[in-house]
Amino acid sequence: MSATVSSPPVLLLDAAQIAALMPVAEAIPVMSDMFGALAREQIHLPLRQIVRPPETLGAKGLLGMMPAFLSATVSGTPVYGAKVGTFFPGNSALGKDPHQGCVLLMSGETGELLAVMNAAEITGIRTAAVTGLATRLLARHDASRLALIGAGHQAHWHLAALAAARPLRHVRVASRSLASAQTFVDKEQPNYGFRLEAAQSVEAAVRDADIVVTVTNSTDPVLQAQWIAPGAHVNLVGSSTPRHREADTSLMARAQLFVDRRESTINESGDYLAAAAEGRIGPDDLLAELGELVIRTHAGRTDAESVTLFKSLGMGAQDVALAAALYHRAQAGNVGVRAAI
Repeated sequence: MSATVSSPPVLLLDAAQIAALMPVAEAIPVMSDMFGALAREQIHLPLRQIVRPPETLGAKGLLGMMPAFLSATVSGTPVYGAKVGTFFPGNSALGKDPHQGCVLLMSGETGELLAVMNAAEITGIRTAAVTGLATRLLARHDASRLALIGAGHQAHWHLAALAAARPLRHVRVASRSLASAQTFVDKEQPNYGFRLEAAQSVEAAVRDADIVVTVTNSTDPVLQAQWIAPGAHVNLVGSSTPRHREADTSLMARAQLFVDRRESTINESGDYLAAAAEGRIGPDDLLAELGELVIRTHAGRTDAESVTLFKSLGMGAQDVALAAALYHRAQAGNVGVRAAI
């Protein structure tokens, strides 16, 4: 009887190791490749599954499971993967990331577990990188004034991504309080050569902005169409469930709409669902997925005066693609802990 061949040790990567291996700017091309592969149908991507126990059980937050399969054309070798994560909005008040959990990476050839990685860091990096990619593809080339709405955990990564996407000159930051916006500005200003400024209100931040990004946990719109300048590009990032919204219906109806994935948008996006329920938009108004812009089957922005809007929901393929890239970098650099399990 032949002996059983042991599985390879499992790579463990914590948040600090992930951040060192994959700066946000370097994650943008990883996300571009992933979206191109998705548009070419080289990725299998089921909808996420959400576990939301009733409050009568004393449950807080929710659990999400986001699986994906990437073919060898995407990641070098075929891989299965999934993010198993929780979302606790109240964590921000505790100084903790609202997103917790892990990303699992498995061989697409043998099914063996290859890696377990910190999900919060991967989520932050890949989400911001996708925003950077959308901005590169949709914002005017001369866009240089950014309005950053929200000063929580995602804001740090998004500032880095937008700075990589366009040559920023001025950034206004708005948050629930002027104090929190100022704290963020004071912390981040030494890292950048352009000016950061805390804004008194969301309206003051976005009035003349070329690029707007929202990274809030709001269930009610924080952006109004009348505040958005002609030619601006808007990224809606924080609202990722049917209960959350960041843009009013008039803005959704006014803008040219682009999404990460149509199926996800019409099932999960509160911004889309609310405007659709009012009869202002429908599936045909979702002009293109990001992958269609990457492979150039859709032109994207049509003129300098239109408002473009990218609705980001997040997909398991983003997490798995970044995990696969991190796995290769960690193996090459001998980074991380390896454990037999």
